[in-house]
Amino acid sequence: MAHDTTHGVHAGAKKRIWQVFIILSILTIVEVVLGIIKPDFLVHNDLVSLSFLNWIFIVLTIVKAYYIVWAFMHMEHESGSLRRVVVWTGVFLISYLIAILLIEGSYIQEIYSDGYITWDF
Repeated sequence: MAHDTTHGVHAGAKKRIWQVFIILSILTIVEVVLGIIKPDFLVHNDLVSLSFLNWIFIVLTIVKAYYIVWAFMHMEHESGSLRRVVVWTGVFLISYLIAILLIEGSYIQEIYSDGYITWDF
């Protein structure tokens, strides 16, 4: 009798692992296809000095990271406050790092393109 209950739990865990695998695979396939195709309307239109395609990559990467934390750290079974602390801290940290990257990257690109420093590398 205990064996039957345990087998049911393992079947649910296997189903959950396959579900996570399929969702992460679909998101990764979308990223790879967009990276190979590079549609012109996504590459040549900018939003805050970054193409829409780059924004899509950033958002999909954050969604995948969030889902990995949600599934593999078992956050769906934790209390709401712990979930918010773990997830929102990461979201704010990643958003802050992206903002710094965009600000500094656009500054460096502007310095090189205006000719203040030459492209020696």
